[in-house]
Amino acid sequence: EVQLVESGGGVVQAGGSLRLSCITSGFRFEDYAIGWFRQAPGKERQGIGCFSNSDGSSVITSSLKGRFTISSDNARRTVYLEMSSLQSQDTAVYLCAADPSTTCPPNYDYWGRGTQVTVSA
Repeated sequence: EVQLVESGGGVVQAGGSLRLSCITSGFRFEDYAIGWFRQAPGKERQGIGCFSNSDGSSVITSSLKGRFTISSDNARRTVYLEMSSLQSQDTAVYLCAADPSTTCPPNYDYWGRGTQVTVSA
């Protein structure tokens, strides 16, 4: 059974940093792409970026480049989302997703439940 569990969320002051983890199980890690998304109250889900385990490449949506990065630890089957210079508009539930794709796909088959990130002024 494919499982994705996000952790690392919490309350952080504006300007601060957080590292979120997406811990995975139930599939061959190297064959999947892992995406990060977020959803703020009353807003549509936003794609943040993706890590392709097949070639170790990552992409971040242009509006978040320079503040957000995605990395992976194959031994821990974990994909990280590192966020810096956090602002109030970064407050959202952050979710990871997995898909059996060698490149970052437009849709994902499996989703975690998310972790809340709240940025206080």
